Amino acid sequence: MMGSGRWCLVSFAVISALCVSGPALYWKFHKTVPNFTCPPCSCHCPPPPSLLRFAPGLLNLSVTDCGKSDPEVKQEMGKEFVDLLTEELKLQEGVSAEHAQHMNVTLTDARRVASQYQREADKCVAATETCEGARERSEALLRKETKLTLLWEQRARNLGWQTE
Repeated sequence: MMGSGRWCLVSFAVISALCVSGPALYWKFHKTVPNFTCPPCSCHCPPPPSLLRFAPGLLNLSVTDCGKSDPEVKQEMGKEFVDLLTEELKLQEGVSAEHAQHMNVTLTDARRVASQYQREADKCVAATETCEGARERSEALLRKETKLTLLWEQRARNLGWQTE
Protein backbone atom coordinates (compact mmCIF):
# COMPACT_ATOMS: atom_id res chain seq x y z
CA MET A 1 0.00 0.00 0.00
CA MET A 2 2.74 2.40 0.99
CA GLY A 3 4.90 1.40 -1.99
CA SER A 4 2.28 2.30 -4.60
CA GLY A 5 1.72 5.69 -2.94
CA ARG A 6 5.43 6.38 -3.09
CA TRP A 7 5.63 5.36 -6.77
CA CYS A 8 2.74 7.70 -7.59
CA LEU A 9 4.42 10.53 -5.75
CA VAL A 10 7.80 9.91 -7.43
CA SER A 11 6.23 9.68 -10.90
CA PHE A 12 4.26 12.88 -10.26
CA ALA A 13 7.50 14.66 -9.21
CA VAL A 14 9.37 13.44 -12.33
CA ILE A 15 6.53 14.45 -14.67
CA SER A 16 6.27 17.88 -13.00
CA ALA A 17 10.04 18.43 -13.33
CA LEU A 18 9.93 17.48 -17.01
CA CYS A 19 6.98 19.81 -17.63
CA VAL A 20 8.79 22.70 -15.98
CA SER A 21 12.29 22.17 -17.41
CA GLY A 22 11.35 20.38 -20.65
CA PRO A 23 10.68 23.44 -22.84
CA ALA A 24 13.93 25.10 -21.78
CA LEU A 25 15.91 21.94 -22.57
CA TYR A 26 14.13 21.55 -25.89
CA TRP A 27 15.04 25.06 -27.06
CA LYS A 28 18.61 24.67 -25.80
CA PHE A 29 19.15 21.53 -27.87
CA HIS A 30 17.07 22.85 -30.76
CA LYS A 31 19.51 25.77 -31.24
CA THR A 32 22.41 23.39 -31.64
CA VAL A 33 20.64 21.66 -34.55
CA PRO A 34 21.25 23.55 -37.81
CA ASN A 35 18.46 25.92 -38.82
CA PHE A 36 16.42 25.07 -41.84
CA THR A 37 15.05 28.06 -43.72
CA CYS A 38 11.36 28.23 -44.37
CA PRO A 39 9.90 29.68 -47.53
CA PRO A 40 8.44 33.17 -47.00
CA CYS A 41 4.81 33.30 -46.04
CA SER A 42 2.44 34.84 -48.45
CA CYS A 43 -0.62 36.10 -46.72
CA HIS A 44 -3.03 38.72 -47.89
CA CYS A 45 -4.48 39.99 -44.63
CA PRO A 46 -6.60 43.13 -44.54
CA PRO A 47 -4.95 46.11 -42.84
CA PRO A 48 -5.84 46.62 -39.18
CA PRO A 49 -8.89 48.80 -38.56
CA SER A 50 -8.02 52.44 -38.43
CA LEU A 51 -8.28 54.44 -35.24
CA LEU A 52 -9.94 57.20 -37.23
CA ARG A 53 -12.89 54.93 -37.93
CA PHE A 54 -13.56 54.33 -34.20
CA ALA A 55 -12.75 57.81 -32.84
CA PRO A 56 -12.31 60.37 -35.62
CA GLY A 57 -11.30 63.29 -33.38
CA LEU A 58 -8.81 61.33 -31.33
CA LEU A 59 -5.80 61.76 -33.60
CA ASN A 60 -6.10 65.57 -33.70
CA LEU A 61 -5.79 66.01 -29.96
CA SER A 62 -2.82 67.77 -28.48
CA VAL A 63 -2.19 69.62 -25.24
CA THR A 64 -2.90 72.98 -26.85
CA ASP A 65 -6.18 71.71 -28.35
CA CYS A 66 -7.38 70.28 -25.05
CA GLY A 67 -10.78 71.64 -24.10
CA LYS A 68 -11.13 74.25 -26.86
CA SER A 69 -14.64 73.10 -27.63
CA ASP A 70 -15.76 73.18 -23.98
CA PRO A 71 -16.47 76.82 -22.97
CA GLU A 72 -15.86 76.20 -19.25
CA VAL A 73 -12.50 74.53 -19.83
CA LYS A 74 -11.58 77.20 -22.39
CA GLN A 75 -12.37 79.92 -19.84
CA GLU A 76 -10.31 78.16 -17.12
CA MET A 77 -7.35 77.64 -19.45
CA GLY A 78 -7.47 81.27 -20.57
CA LYS A 79 -7.02 82.66 -17.08
CA GLU A 80 -3.74 84.16 -16.11
CA PHE A 81 -1.57 82.70 -13.37
CA VAL A 82 -2.27 85.66 -11.08
CA ASP A 83 -6.01 85.21 -11.56
CA LEU A 84 -5.69 81.53 -10.66
CA LEU A 85 -3.71 82.40 -7.52
CA THR A 86 -6.27 85.04 -6.58
CA GLU A 87 -9.08 82.53 -7.00
CA GLU A 88 -7.17 79.97 -4.91
CA LEU A 89 -6.66 82.55 -2.16
CA LYS A 90 -10.37 83.39 -2.18
CA LEU A 91 -11.22 79.70 -1.85
CA GLN A 92 -8.75 79.33 1.01
CA GLU A 93 -10.25 82.42 2.65
CA GLY A 94 -13.73 80.91 2.40
CA VAL A 95 -12.52 77.65 3.94
CA SER A 96 -10.80 79.60 6.71
CA ALA A 97 -13.96 81.60 7.39
CA GLU A 98 -16.03 78.41 7.64
CA HIS A 99 -13.42 76.91 9.95
CA ALA A 100 -13.39 80.03 12.12
CA GLN A 101 -17.19 80.00 12.32
CA HIS A 102 -17.17 76.35 13.35
CA MET A 103 -14.53 77.08 15.99
CA ASN A 104 -16.56 80.03 17.31
CA VAL A 105 -19.67 77.85 17.64
CA THR A 106 -17.62 75.17 19.38
CA LEU A 107 -16.06 77.73 21.71
CA THR A 108 -19.47 79.20 22.55
CA ASP A 109 -20.80 75.73 23.36
CA ALA A 110 -17.76 74.99 25.50
CA ARG A 111 -18.21 78.25 27.42
CA ARG A 112 -21.89 77.49 27.97
CA VAL A 113 -21.14 74.01 29.28
CA ALA A 114 -18.31 75.35 31.48
CA SER A 115 -20.68 77.97 32.90
CA GLN A 116 -23.26 75.29 33.65
CA TYR A 117 -20.63 73.16 35.41
CA GLN A 118 -19.48 76.21 37.38
CA ARG A 119 -23.06 76.85 38.56
CA GLU A 120 -23.36 73.21 39.62
CA ALA A 121 -20.02 73.43 41.42
CA ASP A 122 -21.17 76.60 43.22
CA LYS A 123 -24.34 74.80 44.33
CA CYS A 124 -22.24 71.91 45.65
CA VAL A 125 -19.93 74.28 47.53
CA ALA A 126 -22.92 76.07 49.09
CA ALA A 127 -24.49 72.75 50.11
CA THR A 128 -21.16 71.57 51.57
CA GLU A 129 -20.80 74.79 53.56
CA THR A 130 -24.36 74.43 54.87
CA CYS A 131 -23.69 70.83 55.93
CA GLU A 132 -20.38 71.80 57.50
CA GLY A 133 -22.07 74.59 59.50
CA ALA A 134 -24.79 72.20 60.67
CA ARG A 135 -22.15 69.63 61.68
CA GLU A 136 -20.20 72.24 63.66
CA ARG A 137 -23.40 73.39 65.43
CA SER A 138 -24.28 69.76 66.19
CA GLU A 139 -20.81 69.15 67.64
CA ALA A 140 -21.09 72.29 69.79
CA LEU A 141 -24.55 71.23 71.05
CA LEU A 142 -23.22 67.71 71.72
CA ARG A 143 -20.28 69.08 73.74
CA LYS A 144 -22.66 71.36 75.66
CA GLU A 145 -25.06 68.47 76.31
CA THR A 146 -22.18 66.21 77.39
CA LYS A 147 -20.99 68.83 79.88
CA LEU A 148 -24.51 69.25 81.23
CA THR A 149 -24.89 65.46 81.53
CA LEU A 150 -21.60 65.20 83.42
CA LEU A 151 -22.70 68.01 85.75
CA TRP A 152 -26.01 66.30 86.55
CA GLU A 153 -24.27 62.96 86.98
CA GLN A 154 -21.82 64.57 89.43
CA ARG A 155 -24.70 66.11 91.47
CA ALA A 156 -26.51 62.77 91.52
CA ARG A 157 -23.41 61.03 92.90
CA ASN A 158 -23.02 63.71 95.53
CA LEU A 159 -26.60 63.02 96.60
CA GLY A 160 -25.91 59.26 96.89
CA TRP A 161 -26.69 57.85 93.45
CA GLN A 162 -24.60 54.89 92.45
CA THR A 163 -24.05 53.32 89.05
CA GLU A 164 -25.22 49.79 88.54
